[in-house]
Amino acid sequence: MKILVTGVAGQLGHDVMNELAKRGHEAIGSDIAPVYSGADDHTAVTKLPYISMDITDASAVEKLITEIHPDAVIHCAAWTAVDAAEDEENQQKVYAINVKGTENIAKVCKSIDAKMLYISTDYVFDGQGEIPWQPDCKDYAPLCVYGKTKLEGELAVSSTLDKYFIVRIAWVFGTNGNNFIKTMLNVGKKFDALRVVKDQIGTPTYTYDLSRLLVDMAETEKYGYYHATNEGGYISWYDFAEAIFAEAVALGHPEYSKDRLTVTPVTTEEYGISKAARPFNSRLDKSKLVESGFEPLPTWQDALRRYLKEIEF
Repeated sequence: MKILVTGVAGQLGHDVMNELAKRGHEAIGSDIAPVYSGADDHTAVTKLPYISMDITDASAVEKLITEIHPDAVIHCAAWTAVDAAEDEENQQKVYAINVKGTENIAKVCKSIDAKMLYISTDYVFDGQGEIPWQPDCKDYAPLCVYGKTKLEGELAVSSTLDKYFIVRIAWVFGTNGNNFIKTMLNVGKKFDALRVVKDQIGTPTYTYDLSRLLVDMAETEKYGYYHATNEGGYISWYDFAEAIFAEAVALGHPEYSKDRLTVTPVTTEEYGISKAARPFNSRLDKSKLVESGFEPLPTWQDALRRYLKEIEF
């Protein structure tokens, strides 16, 4: 298959490109930069074909994707800075990227009869209660600009195409970019006491594992809405931080031990820094993956262990 991947400079797009190459697919990467200079870990994606594409430019999107004529587009590009999206000066750009950019791609996919995989988020829901969200649930009620624009992106895809996958993920981490794990490791070195939120519940998603699932999906016609995070149970950010530091100590980094570093659980209100309202309930039900014949992702505990062995800290 010939597959175009957007947002290859990000955590997920980078890993999807490598997974496609590993399986022998013809992978073309794209991002807004004129030249893709490579990833943090300098893996195979730097050697794969790349085009510069501004997804907010409808005519450029139509021209480039029509010329490439892929069998599928895996759309990883997005504005993901949740708090910055709340700033008035950024909101027009966030909308242009997450909504219009997605719509531009969906329209071209329709015209060339290509599949589209759109990466979405638990933020399309209001994050209330404790019951896991079902992938086909339509009780949308996003709390912030990021969530609203990602929902509008979903609706642009579903209203334009028949051949689509909408895959909601949460709490993403990968080698190519910043994430919660890297933040915890960095601040854990600098300080001897941290406060981490305990009342937001969800499950992490390792982009290396997710990329395998996305390519699995692209190879089928099992279209629809899906939820995809690692297995291993639902946790809080505080639980995740504790697991990160425990695993770091096990890998030979005593500076993260409880003897030196204290981690205190706090409520979102007590933490009080975020501009954007964040969901308390990010539990995503993933049973539809198995029902559709897809292999679930490994546990987040296993993913965390593998990830920490991959990065330098």
